[in-house]
Amino acid sequence: MFKKNRHGIQIKSAEQLEKMRAAGLVVARTLELLRTSVRAGMTPLDLDAIAEEAIRGEGAIPSFKGYQGFPATICASVNDEVVHGIPTRNRALCEGDIISIDCGAILDGWHGDSAITVGIGEVDPALTELMRVTEEAMWRGIGALRVGGHLSDIGHQVEQYVRSQGRYGIPQEYGGHGIGTEMHMDPWVANHGRPGRGPRFEVGMCLAIEPMVNLGTDRTKVLADDWTVVTVDGRASAHFEHSVAVTENGPLVLTALDGGASRFPGVGAGQGESVS
Repeated sequence: MFKKNRHGIQIKSAEQLEKMRAAGLVVARTLELLRTSVRAGMTPLDLDAIAEEAIRGEGAIPSFKGYQGFPATICASVNDEVVHGIPTRNRALCEGDIISIDCGAILDGWHGDSAITVGIGEVDPALTELMRVTEEAMWRGIGALRVGGHLSDIGHQVEQYVRSQGRYGIPQEYGGHGIGTEMHMDPWVANHGRPGRGPRFEVGMCLAIEPMVNLGTDRTKVLADDWTVVTVDGRASAHFEHSVAVTENGPLVLTALDGGASRFPGVGAGQGESVS
């Protein structure tokens, strides 16, 4: 039996959050392995094989593989690909590329979902700044997950920060989501909007916060594979994501190795000891 609030959002018990944390750590360790493994000359399919072996090696299941027909363990989106890139061996990564790696795992029926964007070798300073802005925007959104706050506070924090940093595009049609016994659950989490709207945050809510930020326009299109989303102007995009739980002490970052303690001191998330 899984508790839901009056908005239909799944509310996790302390024990269930421990299981969410375990699934999140599988994803965190896998992404860290991919971060340190990626280099020029590799293909996205090489990274996919590393990810699948790592996830299954921990007794977990890749949550993306087979999801609505998706054929791979990770989404690998290179340069102008925003999200949902299908890993192939048709294109080797080159010095100066950036690649967004989105990864999910299921452990004991619970999901973890996270994404990073990584530069290959020396990249253009504008791309380095794009990645920094996107990651910081994610953390600003995560910081809004405080008991009593509103769902739209996340998107407001993301948008306000991105807009303060320059002329970037924020794709309006893509955002985060609830997570728990399914990868995608209510509510949808926008990366833009006014604060103080929507359901209030409660202890035990778990959300995936994932801003995507484009170097140019916010307009996107889906390629013929029906998955890969690209910018219409061909300019680069970055994507960062964490799965996060609302606790009495602040946001517990389920897919961060330190639980987000370096960003939110006092949450005490290293082993999930303060999740209620």
